[in-house]
Amino acid sequence: MKKPFGCPAGDRVKSPAIAATKKLTIFIDMRVLGIETSCDETAAAVVSDGREVLSNVVHQQLAEHQPFAGVVPEVAARAHLDQVDAVVEAALAQSGVGWDGIDAVAATAGPGLIGGVLVGVMTGKALAAARKLPFVAVNHLEAHALTARLTDDVAFPYLLLLVSGGHCQLLVVEDVGRYRRLGTTIDDAVGEAFDKTAKMLGLGYPGGPAVEKAAQSGDPARFDLPHPMKGRPGCDFSFSGLKTRVRMAIEGLPPGPVGDQDMADLCASFQTTVADVLAERTGRAIDLFLADHPEGRTLVVAGGVAANRAIRQRLETLAADKGLGFAAPPPALCTDNGAMVAWAGVERFRQGMTDGLDFRPRPRWPLDPDAPKAVGAGVKA
Repeated sequence: MKKPFGCPAGDRVKSPAIAATKKLTIFIDMRVLGIETSCDETAAAVVSDGREVLSNVVHQQLAEHQPFAGVVPEVAARAHLDQVDAVVEAALAQSGVGWDGIDAVAATAGPGLIGGVLVGVMTGKALAAARKLPFVAVNHLEAHALTARLTDDVAFPYLLLLVSGGHCQLLVVEDVGRYRRLGTTIDDAVGEAFDKTAKMLGLGYPGGPAVEKAAQSGDPARFDLPHPMKGRPGCDFSFSGLKTRVRMAIEGLPPGPVGDQDMADLCASFQTTVADVLAERTGRAIDLFLADHPEGRTLVVAGGVAANRAIRQRLETLAADKGLGFAAPPPALCTDNGAMVAWAGVERFRQGMTDGLDFRPRPRWPLDPDAPKAVGAGVKA
């Protein structure tokens, strides 16, 4: 943990500073409480600006959503209401830091399932008001985007492949709050494709880990699946057609339940196809990134799908071939968690980016609002 010069270990120092037109208080050895409720994990964590995760508590709602083979927004919101207080208390207790040791409260304020987002934002605002602490509204996508700076101390600028259940984007990360989108999905997110494939095969929820496990014993060359957008100009993605071909492959199997080997082969073929598509699109983005930012040194992969080992290995090889370093958070910090929100809060707070208690949660909140609309992407871009 970082300590101020000339101060004994454990001391905390506040020093006034002026930045732009706003008077700031700079905290040395800053600690932020982060709250995450944007989908189906109720999470809270305490993180210091010394890149130390003091606590990271996650309550997963698997039991609530498994009967539906997917996330039900209303069920998720009610589960967040039931769990958020206990999760925050557990995060504070696990950190060993009392409220006197917390310098700000951060909460995911979008994008996400708005019922769940509201739970986290209102909890964060209430705690900040009661404790007279600054409140930081965190973009969920920015929390994923900045996690590699917590885990690997990656320097700006870097190229980010953000892959999750709701998003699939390639972005240049220039600084906190400064993003330039190079590509996006024009239909479905890659994580959604994993979940739908798992559902069609009867593998249950969550689908990503189930498909990855089944693929371990499969033949990735057995099923000839399409590689959407591969070879086309630009860096956009498409996965809806791939899902359709998976369904057609299942319908082409003998009647009755899908056999274990058929299932393994189809999962392996699907996973390999996705990895190939992501690598080809990302390779194009690397060329664009390096043309504009020759000082760039790193490809970062973040989001829930970044926990997939086959995809990580494929992209790590790509980065090496292109002369870039590679960074991906550990799997526990790829899926939704409070530590990434707390760290994004640290990054924003130390630059004076705080928010009023009148901040309105946003179901949609693009990292690059000025990016041109992708053809066919609708509101997902």
